[in-house]
Amino acid sequence: MAVVNVTDASFESEVLRSEIPVLVDLWAEWCGPCKQMAPVIDQLAKELEGKIKFAKVDVDHNPRVAASFRVQSIPMLVVIDRGQIAGHHVGALD
Repeated sequence: MAVVNVTDASFESEVLRSEIPVLVDLWAEWCGPCKQMAPVIDQLAKELEGKIKFAKVDVDHNPRVAASFRVQSIPMLVVIDRGQIAGHHVGALD
């Protein structure tokens, strides 16, 4: 399964109603650390297919989702399980 691009309009159906946990990557085109993490997220999406769904939300084009997570810094990763936040991390990971 490829990483799914999620919008304000599709967030509820793609993330909140997902049958499996979702790792949401909140990012922006201008964000260097976001771009550095993208290949890792793509690889994890392939390795964990069917176990975890991976979703990307461009915070510049989806202000409702960004506001709902009170995004102040990116990249921001949020794990959603059964519609609830199960964990989050702000900043790039090694």
